[in-house]
Amino acid sequence: MSEVSRDRERMASGVTVDENVLTIFNEMKVRKANVNEEEKSKRKKAVLFCLSDDKKRIIIEEGNEILQGDEGDPYLKFVKILPPNDCRYVLYDATYETKETKKEDLVFIFWAPESAPLKSKMIYASSKDAIKKKFTGIKHEWQVNGLEDIKDRKTLAEKLGGASVVTLEGKPLCD
Repeated sequence: MSEVSRDRERMASGVTVDENVLTIFNEMKVRKANVNEEEKSKRKKAVLFCLSDDKKRIIIEEGNEILQGDEGDPYLKFVKILPPNDCRYVLYDATYETKETKKEDLVFIFWAPESAPLKSKMIYASSKDAIKKKFTGIKHEWQVNGLEDIKDRKTLAEKLGGASVVTLEGKPLCD
């Protein structure tokens, strides 16, 4: 093990992932094809995770989630719930269409705005692997450093499939 990876291990070793975080991840990951509309509308679209007050656990940030059935544009709602001056981890269930097919993929987002305190950015960055290791099978990861990077849905569409993506959350990606 290299010096750098040992240091990383030590930095992240004190942070654990709360069991509820794994439950939410598994619920979002397993999509049942034959659910009725009511059940589908209660599925989580986006969930924010934060560090506990003692900075030892990654927990669900209560009250900061978006459900599939919520009114309005889920992507815009998601962007609005990101804290402007602190870091978060986000699980976002993206629905998009390519020229060939309709898809749903989970995206792991590390939100680290420039305006967040340096200490917060360091703790979140060094703890990121703890949560990523628990989120098995995620194909898309995105580090976002400010609203400029995330406010346009085209940026996420590029992460999901580049030029082949034609809609995100039912909205066309017009030039």
